[in-house]
Amino acid sequence: MGKKKTEPGQEPEAILEEEAVAGEAAAAEDTAAEAAGSEASPETGEAAEAAGPGASPADSAGALKAGLAEAEDKYLRLLAEYDNFRKRSQKEKDELYTRVRAETVEKFLPVYDNLERALNVPTADEAYRKGVEMTMTGLREVLEKLGVEVFGEAGEAFDPNMHNAVMHCEDESLGENVLAEVFQRGFRVGDKVVRFAMVRVAN
Repeated sequence: MGKKKTEPGQEPEAILEEEAVAGEAAAAEDTAAEAAGSEASPETGEAAEAAGPGASPADSAGALKAGLAEAEDKYLRLLAEYDNFRKRSQKEKDELYTRVRAETVEKFLPVYDNLERALNVPTADEAYRKGVEMTMTGLREVLEKLGVEVFGEAGEAFDPNMHNAVMHCEDESLGENVLAEVFQRGFRVGDKVVRFAMVRVAN
């Protein structure tokens, strides 16, 4: 850069100051130009790296589609895993609730059996019998609200999944594999059998 000509009457100190300012401005412009040429946009670099040097627009579009398909596949897999987790958690929750109910009902079965035996004993005390009947009715209502099913009646068909056959007999008046007598009723909560009915099976 050439030196600026001295104006008539201009002081040497002013001339030196103007030259220093001009030099600093030129240096700043050169630095900015070098920085602009050396730095590239991150997005441009990533696209160039993915598509490769000299990639055509079709290649770039193909790379973008492939990336989109991969992201969509990951999303669908994650969605399926979450759905399976939700269903599994709900199933475990339902099974836990059923198991807790079954365990609770099992504790009341001796009371049910005693009340049933008391009702089967003949008595002349009507007040006593009425009291036992009311107690049994209340217990049955509670069990019903808990979703408990009481099963085991004479004349029903024998089901090994629900009945425990402790005795067999021959009775022409009954059909094959029919409950001839029920010694102890069975209970179940949903599909879970809390107690098998103890029965005698005919034929």
